[in-house]
Amino acid sequence: MDLPCPEWVRHVEQKWTELKTEGTERFCLLTDIDAMFNYGLSLIRPEDLNCFSRISEKYSVKKSPERASEFRQQGNLSFKVKDYTTAALYYSKGVCHADKNTEELSLCYANRSAALFYQGLYRECLEDIRRSLEAGYPSHLQDKLRARQTACLNQLQKPEKYNQPTTYQPTPPCQKSRNTKTCISPGVSVYFSREKGRHILTTENKPAGEVVLEDEAFCCVLIPGNKLNTMTNKTGKIFNTQDRHCHHCLSQSLSFVPCPNCSYVRYCGECCQKDAWERWHQWECPIGADLLAIGVLGHLALRVALKAGQNEVKRVKKSTSQEDHVTCSSYKSDSPVRLSLGDPCRESSDHTDCYHGNTYMGIYSLLPHVAQHSPSSRFLLAVTMVVLYMRLQGGPPPDVWASCEDEGESGTWQPEMSMLGAMALRHMMQLRCNAQAVTAVMVKEESGMAVQSSSEIRIATAIFPVLSLLNHSCSPNTSISFTTGCQTDPLNQFGCSEGHTDHPGTSRSGVTVTVRASKDLTPGQEILHCYGPHCSRMEVKERQRLLLEQYYFHCNCQACKRDLIEASQNATEDAAPGLKCVKCGKPLRSYMERYMCSGLSCGHQITSADVQNKLKGLQSLLDEAFHLIERDRFDKALKILKSATSQANSILTESHPFQGALADARARVYATTGEWSLAASHLKCSILAIQAQFGEDSIELGQQLFKLAQLHFNGGDCGAALSVIPRARKLLSLHCGPHCEELQELQEMERCLQGLL
Repeated sequence: MDLPCPEWVRHVEQKWTELKTEGTERFCLLTDIDAMFNYGLSLIRPEDLNCFSRISEKYSVKKSPERASEFRQQGNLSFKVKDYTTAALYYSKGVCHADKNTEELSLCYANRSAALFYQGLYRECLEDIRRSLEAGYPSHLQDKLRARQTACLNQLQKPEKYNQPTTYQPTPPCQKSRNTKTCISPGVSVYFSREKGRHILTTENKPAGEVVLEDEAFCCVLIPGNKLNTMTNKTGKIFNTQDRHCHHCLSQSLSFVPCPNCSYVRYCGECCQKDAWERWHQWECPIGADLLAIGVLGHLALRVALKAGQNEVKRVKKSTSQEDHVTCSSYKSDSPVRLSLGDPCRESSDHTDCYHGNTYMGIYSLLPHVAQHSPSSRFLLAVTMVVLYMRLQGGPPPDVWASCEDEGESGTWQPEMSMLGAMALRHMMQLRCNAQAVTAVMVKEESGMAVQSSSEIRIATAIFPVLSLLNHSCSPNTSISFTTGCQTDPLNQFGCSEGHTDHPGTSRSGVTVTVRASKDLTPGQEILHCYGPHCSRMEVKERQRLLLEQYYFHCNCQACKRDLIEASQNATEDAAPGLKCVKCGKPLRSYMERYMCSGLSCGHQITSADVQNKLKGLQSLLDEAFHLIERDRFDKALKILKSATSQANSILTESHPFQGALADARARVYATTGEWSLAASHLKCSILAIQAQFGEDSIELGQQLFKLAQLHFNGGDCGAALSVIPRARKLLSLHCGPHCEELQELQEMERCLQGLL
């Protein structure tokens, strides 16, 4: 769980330990979230606010003309060596740190327009020229800018094929008139049972690859840059997710526009800038440093409450307390009961047995698991939200929280508005089990590799009202993919059935999740999603521990049952998968703290500690090789990889995951030096290990096959490339849908190769 920064956590922990016994006992007995928030409100002292202020000062989001100039100079250095992507990113950082309507801002925009021009992003270039002139670009330099403007217009008048961007596709214009929708496929419905609560079942056959659900995020928050989400190229330049993605719709861009008042937030265009300001940023901006200090989940919880507004929260709370519910006799049977959108709730007073679609009620009805949070954890969340609420009071109240029927001076904080903080506390508790990581594939374009090196990273955390209804499996029957940015096409890959909810007058958050069947589904089968711990990546005991720790349930899915049985059999048979005898090559068997050769005539033994040391040594060699590859020192990297492979071959089978990693690294080196046949040969070895680890229908195997097709294509082996493309296409389409970039590239390859035959 994403917690506030460690320094604040320590402060609240100290406050908890200093409470008198009656104070802690009183808090432990509280189960009502409003009461927890109000109790926390009564405990806050000036020293708590001062401590939080000192901490948040370290997360400064103030404008800085000096830093803007520094970033512009760094962009100039990258521009001189024709690294236009890096130059544009540096200029964007300068844009964000420069004060509005200043010469420094105009210079950053003008310089970025040049980088965009050489990237072939002519429309974006024209926009930056306009912004530069509006910001007051020096008149004695405008001739150069006007000449670039004319060149862009000339390029845009050419046939379309000459105007294709070389790096990033421009972000489509935001369609403000488009309604927010969630679509559940025909043949799929929401059900309720005592055992499982709300869950989703198929009512007809669904073949693998078919879309079963699309859901739009109610809210999302970009993850600030950290060591996990940075890309460092070989010259040491670091750019985080916050530097590459719009902070509203999450689309990737090179031509951001900043918030006029802070240096942190940036947008892909004026549309997102205006939409975000109207929805929440005008209230978040003054406390931007505080939001970075409390972490993504706290920020997201506040944003959900801000979006809902006081009138909607009051309506939900009123219906919760006053609605006449059907009695529990409605569920005498344990059989699942089908739910329809808008049906009255049956059992509970918190709407957890109803289906609400993509509405605020859909968020409110998710379980906060109050009792499962430890008392100290509840105290931390309550005190944190109280302090954030008090910091928010430094400015006028949000319109959607001030526009209520209560009497009081307009523009002032009324006591009842503390409901905002209490609701944010509820949402933060809900997010522990219902936050969804939004991921994207990051391509390391700076490395200059002939075959793309990419990895999947988290770019944001979101909450999806309907996706949250899916239960977990360590071997799910679905795969998910995300669409970011303002899209011109509605969510209508299938005709929407129940679950389709419109919100007139609002625009999209920009993030949509698409859920596809990854296996053939039969009627009555539950649609299952993986919460993180997957059977192909983690041992069963570790999966169950993590799921119990974060999601408060003991996983008993089919994969866990299978793995526990296999683990029991392996314990009886003393198997050691993936390890082989260094002398005779036969499989090793575990015994106490050592491994013994299964060959009766061999008798070789090795301690568990020695095996672990050998694996650590191999990992160190692989890490060193990657370090050299990033710095173009391929000969030395290859020498280390050959040594590591020789050592690995003596103790590991070819299907061991580490063998796959070594083979993939060698393929990468050979591809960079143009030795396509050798690269393909080693990648095939990697594919064997990937298939053994993740399965024949996995996205991981599809990505490796895509790389293999690239190698064959670059090497001119038409037949081999055409033989790989269909299988790669099938797997990528199964998991990512028909419009993913890899599929588009495969289609281009196939057309080109067929034209050569």
